[in-house]
Amino acid sequence: MNEIDTTTEVTTRTPHKLAIVVGSVREGRFGPVVASWVAEQAGLHGGFDVHVVDLAEFDVPLSLPAASPKYAGDDYPRPAGMAALTSALADADAFALVTPEYNHSYPASLKAAVDWHFTQWTAKPVAFVSYGGAAGGRHAVLHLENVLTELRAVTVRDGLAFPNHFTTWQDGRPLDPEAAGYAKTLLSQLEWWAGALRSAREATPYPG
Repeated sequence: MNEIDTTTEVTTRTPHKLAIVVGSVREGRFGPVVASWVAEQAGLHGGFDVHVVDLAEFDVPLSLPAASPKYAGDDYPRPAGMAALTSALADADAFALVTPEYNHSYPASLKAAVDWHFTQWTAKPVAFVSYGGAAGGRHAVLHLENVLTELRAVTVRDGLAFPNHFTTWQDGRPLDPEAAGYAKTLLSQLEWWAGALRSAREATPYPG
């Protein structure tokens, strides 16, 4: 009689590198509070190696060289103070952009950081976490979706929006009891896309 193999194959979950980008550098900004909570949720999720990237810590000028990073690649002349930011974006398998809404759009600091780079976003998933007044930053996200699509990134459908964050957060946490569940959905979608796109990039260079 043949023996039945009752052993169970154990699969390991390889974490994807997640860059949580704090998009605002404005005095008194709320972004770091939101980013810290998102990082906590990502840690609980278990699918990511989390790195919070705060744009306030880097030299990101609004004035760019005449050449485009789309064609210059690694030879693009970025300021020395941007090297760590470029490295963090290049190493990431996925992004969560934390943005407020200023005048129905996103901050100039975030646009500058995006525009200084190109290949670092290519064929990688991007999720959005927004906050603001009544709209919760959704106008900013609508604009960012267009920008990141142009940079050949893949935007995740389900995002997180926090309307009136000045009254709906307490002690660094959202008061909505369902917020953690929404975050889990966002992170699960981001993890799926991170794995699929990383495998695709490793198998075949992105065309174009």
